[in-house]
Amino acid sequence: MATLTVEILSPEKALWSGEATALMARSSEGDFTILPEHADTVGDIVASVVRVETLEGEIAFAVHSGYFQVGKGSGDEETLATVLAGVAERTTEIDVVRAQAAKDLAEVQLAAATKGETQSTMEYLVALGALERAELRLRAATK
Repeated sequence: MATLTVEILSPEKALWSGEATALMARSSEGDFTILPEHADTVGDIVASVVRVETLEGEIAFAVHSGYFQVGKGSGDEETLATVLAGVAERTTEIDVVRAQAAKDLAEVQLAAATKGETQSTMEYLVALGALERAELRLRAATK
């Protein structure tokens, strides 16, 4: 019987690894689902919620960007799907108060950069990125 093993990895740690029935994520090309016996492939993951369907239920991760790879696992009928995320966290572990504070701060910084109070395009881009990360964390935590 064909199986799917999923790994969710970040530079800090392996967030999760185990048997799954499906991996659902979003790439720059759109939403996709990986199932057992999926063809070998590599692609990007854009900032989104990555979901892993297991026999016990769904596990979700806020992934702020990364890559995925699908290939043959260690067993004859095993498919291995690996998500390599620069920054990721389980949605159940998101500190909502901290994420809201980060969003509020990013909005202030973005408003200052937009009004020309800062002269740096880099400051604008940093504030925009911080706002996008905070908003993803808040959306992921409330689902």
